[in-house]
Amino acid sequence: MDTLLLLKAALMGIVEGLTEFLPISSTGHLILAGALLGFDDAKAKVFDIAIQTGAIFAVILVYWQKIRETVVALPTDRQARRFALNVLIGFLPAVLLGLLFGKAIKEHLFTPVVVATTFILGGFVILWAERRPQSAMRVVSVDDMTPLDALKVGLVQCLAMIPGTSRSGATIIGGMLLGLSRRAATDYSFFLAIPTLIGAGAYSLYKSRDLLVLADLPVFTMGLVFSFASAWICVRWLLRYISTHSFVPFAYYRIAFGILVLATAWSGVIVWKD
Repeated sequence: MDTLLLLKAALMGIVEGLTEFLPISSTGHLILAGALLGFDDAKAKVFDIAIQTGAIFAVILVYWQKIRETVVALPTDRQARRFALNVLIGFLPAVLLGLLFGKAIKEHLFTPVVVATTFILGGFVILWAERRPQSAMRVVSVDDMTPLDALKVGLVQCLAMIPGTSRSGATIIGGMLLGLSRRAATDYSFFLAIPTLIGAGAYSLYKSRDLLVLADLPVFTMGLVFSFASAWICVRWLLRYISTHSFVPFAYYRIAFGILVLATAWSGVIVWKD
């Protein structure tokens, strides 16, 4: 196995893990990193989606106690059943719209202008959300969410199908705009990511199974391992960060990164491939 290829897979895994759960779009960062590393062919696109599973395992580990308690209490506890139902309700819109429009979105919206625009607009939306008065918050904990809250956040998550939007950004900031506290929106975003990203990874691998061979296993394993490790560090850091800080720095980062995407595309650093 090519050592350089394994190194590229490790670097891409780190990029995925560090950006998947922050409101800054892992897709845009993987595009830029893949272009700079020469890791951007058809198989690499499958790799980018598949290694999300490693990041999700990190979320499962961080939230293991809550997940275990919910599963154990499902037969007898109403609150556990409502929580599980809320995750399911939030997950379904992305499944339905992804199956209906996923192919068209990949064919028509995967352009540097779209990615850069959504990065920049997303930054301004974060600034708007963080400037709203505290009186607009009505849901303190993820356990206080109603099925209607879950459905609304699930619909907002569908905006992340547009490249550069950020699934985490859409669900966290969307949740805050819908009345969730910063912590409740972040927790729900993480729980919603578990079925969403595992499903997306499994579906991508199934659809692209003809592209893959057994020799690809070390590369995918390397990406998964580094995605898991970096995501575990990032998730733990983010949960501490939001207890005393806002998402405003991420807004300015998104705006700057959007400008960078445009600059690198126009200069020819990034070659957008179908």
